[in-house]
Amino acid sequence: MTATRVLVLNSGSSSVKYQLLDMTDSSRLAVGLVERIGEEGSRLVHEPLAGPGARGGKRERTGAIADHAQALRAVAEELAADGMGLDSPELAAVGHRVVHGGTRFTAPTVIDDEVLAEIRSLIPLAPLHNPANVTGIEVARELRGDLPQVAVFDTAFHSTMPEHVARYAIDAATAEKYSIRRYGFHGTSHAYVSRAAAALLGKAVEDVNVIVLHLGNGASASAVRGGVCVETSMGLTPLEGLVMGTRSGDLDPAVIFHLARVGGLSVDEIDSLLNKKSGLLGLCGDNDMREVTRRAEAGDDAARLALAAYVHRLKKYIGAYTAVLGRVDAVVFTAGVGENAAAVREAAVSGLEELGLALDLEANAVRSPEPRLISTDYARVAVAVVPTDEELEIATQAYALVTS
Repeated sequence: MTATRVLVLNSGSSSVKYQLLDMTDSSRLAVGLVERIGEEGSRLVHEPLAGPGARGGKRERTGAIADHAQALRAVAEELAADGMGLDSPELAAVGHRVVHGGTRFTAPTVIDDEVLAEIRSLIPLAPLHNPANVTGIEVARELRGDLPQVAVFDTAFHSTMPEHVARYAIDAATAEKYSIRRYGFHGTSHAYVSRAAAALLGKAVEDVNVIVLHLGNGASASAVRGGVCVETSMGLTPLEGLVMGTRSGDLDPAVIFHLARVGGLSVDEIDSLLNKKSGLLGLCGDNDMREVTRRAEAGDDAARLALAAYVHRLKKYIGAYTAVLGRVDAVVFTAGVGENAAAVREAAVSGLEELGLALDLEANAVRSPEPRLISTDYARVAVAVVPTDEELEIATQAYALVTS
């Protein structure tokens, strides 16, 4: 029996998202989520999409799940109940989302003890994410030690940025000592969407320059020339760049010194302020774009300000990346806000006609799970909506590596 299935694991600090895919046709066999790990109200939602279990629809478990090891064992039990357990000979690999790969990991990598130790050493660069990613890998290796475990890194797609783009203009020795440089994030999404955008345009990826706007609660932009990332908005951490749900994005670094010296805030308090209490939430008290938009349309001044700041930053990056690329074939919106918030797309593109952008308002208003063009026929630069699929990208990269 040929092994063609990949289990994709995205381990967060208190959750595990998973999908089982068949790479013969990129179809999903099962999807699920374990949330509130380590709490009394733990919950597992499992949905088989193929096999006998699919007839019953979603299944849900509640009750305490103490840790990631117990969570993954519960996932394995649910998959086994559908005849798709981790012991299946059809399983080719487990693909793990790993947020930070530093400068070493620039491509999907089969995990061994040395690789795992290196991922662990990168925890100071991603203290909120890499520890959970490591835990997921360790547990999966315990459950199926004979199976290839593949790490796919959020930072890898952006590793092609030229050195003068990746470097901050600070003392070189200090930057080297503390690994301070721009890494970028959401790389699996930017990779998938930039390729899918080329297909939507009917062109080879090597012939297309695109600006990708990944707009979720976290948000990032990238400039992709011929399938290669040459610039992205996030930096050493996911804090830099666009206005986000709870993150400030670009900020004068002296604000941090001012808050410490004048405000008396600690480093941890400033970190929490900029990452968890800023962005849309800081400006108007809501980080859900649907609620911000609703309030803005109802005349709420704080929501209007938040939305204007969000859109203004988008316009700045579209303009900047147009200059970086020289020629732009498409501006592409993706992720939760990018795929669903027609008003945000319209506002972001409005006024950029001199850059060749023009929306078809009827096409922009349509909601669809399919990739689609929303620009006018006469626009020099296409504007598109391409639903992202990070799990498929992880599975594709992992499967290609283990079968090459």
